[in-house]
Amino acid sequence: MLTEDINGVQQKLKKFLNFKNLQTCLKEAILLDYYVSGFLWARGMDFSVTQYSKFMTLLDMLLHNLRTLHMSLEDSIKWLGEVMAEIGPPHSQKNEEWSFFNIKQANAIIDYLKISLFQHYKLYEFLFYSTREEIVIGTEQMIEVVKPSGGLLPDPLEEGISFDIYSTFIEPPPTLDAEVKGLDQEQVPEEFQSEANISDADPLVGFTIEDIKSVLGQVTDDILIGIQTEINEKLQIQEEAFNARIEKLKKA
Repeated sequence: MLTEDINGVQQKLKKFLNFKNLQTCLKEAILLDYYVSGFLWARGMDFSVTQYSKFMTLLDMLLHNLRTLHMSLEDSIKWLGEVMAEIGPPHSQKNEEWSFFNIKQANAIIDYLKISLFQHYKLYEFLFYSTREEIVIGTEQMIEVVKPSGGLLPDPLEEGISFDIYSTFIEPPPTLDAEVKGLDQEQVPEEFQSEANISDADPLVGFTIEDIKSVLGQVTDDILIGIQTEINEKLQIQEEAFNARIEKLKKA
């Protein structure tokens, strides 16, 4: 891992920690970033392989104290102080487990932990202790589409369309009839057009009101005379029938 770039270190630690849901699990993403950042910082300090191992163990133990032992920030800082107090030369009868770092390196480790873990201690507590709602990253929706004509559902209403769209694309333009009429007139021969023009002319053109009144009067008189004659004929027939009955009654 000492020769890997950032992506290589991340892939190695991801496999070692058995993280498989980095894209959806916030906890795994944060923990991987915690270890990757610590390893890259240690590589910048030119630690030896043993010092790498001890430093990464220290990072893991701090998280263990927080996650499992529920240590508060004060207790975690106190525990780190006790561990760092064991640092010293191997022959001074100190704890040999942490005697691989000198005083300068120990101070650098404390400064790093201050800005990495301790500064965001509340956030790490929230990560391990608080339950979070499941974020919905996908959903399915059923959309009912209007069926074509002849189905159980009616066709879409014209009122559901804006007037501009309806008048432009659905309603026929007002000049369409005039254009069709003009084309029909161009295709029809002139003699048929003249006959059509004559038939379309007003038949009362050239007559005055007096002429129309006299014509209507004659028509009315003819109709009334015909009706009166028909009534007189029917009355005469009925009169003859009544006279014949009267004569029969007299003879009886």
